[in-house]
Amino acid sequence: MKESSSDKLNTEERRELPNSDFGLPAQRAFPMPDAAHVRAAEAYFRYAPDNDKPELARNILKKANEFGVKVSSPTVLEWAAK
Repeated sequence: MKESSSDKLNTEERRELPNSDFGLPAQRAFPMPDAAHVRAAEAYFRYAPDNDKPELARNILKKANEFGVKVSSPTVLEWAAK
């Protein structure tokens, strides 16, 4: 991924990401190409539909581990266990 001056991905950057960089790959939602975006996915987790939360929570933890981010949200941790 190209370095950007902000945490926000532009359309081209988002389109270039592989499905594996998304918290919900089938929907290409919650992009997590770096540590900052993992933290953002954790912060916006509450906006995900309940039926998608287990998958999203597991993917947040997977990406957090990859980038060395500590997930502190008890909600994300709880949903990951489901």
